[in-house]
Amino acid sequence: MTTEALITVMAEVAPDAVVDTAGEWPNFQVSAEAWPDLARLIRHREDLRFDYLFCLTCIDWKTQLTMVYHLSSTTHRHTMVVKVKLDRETPVIQTVSDIWRTAEFHEREVCEMFGVDFTGHPDLRKLILPDDWTGYPLRKDYEDPVNMIKL
Repeated sequence: MTTEALITVMAEVAPDAVVDTAGEWPNFQVSAEAWPDLARLIRHREDLRFDYLFCLTCIDWKTQLTMVYHLSSTTHRHTMVVKVKLDRETPVIQTVSDIWRTAEFHEREVCEMFGVDFTGHPDLRKLILPDDWTGYPLRKDYEDPVNMIKL
């Protein structure tokens, strides 16, 4: 599917999405409320079939957090990026680990490093840091007095 065709289909299934074509792949900004249903739809809809979540991360913009999902279709060979803005003070989003199994690991990392709560995630225990760690090391306001890290 061409980028133009993908944008047309996404406009049909996610009419409220904001589209950005400046990068290598089309980017679609959606709301946290719309994301769970859209995720299921783009995973299973035959002409989209986004069956491969190859990157899931978070960006701290100091005023908000943005979840970033990179998706590909191994069937149709198209790729896109979905972005979801979250409130920085209470970042909550529905897990997609039941849709793309690889998200289970990535969501644990984002929870640990940025403090995003993934509702419905089966196992949000710490992945890298000790259990008694406080704070979120990849947030821009994080300060580490031992190593003097300040962003």
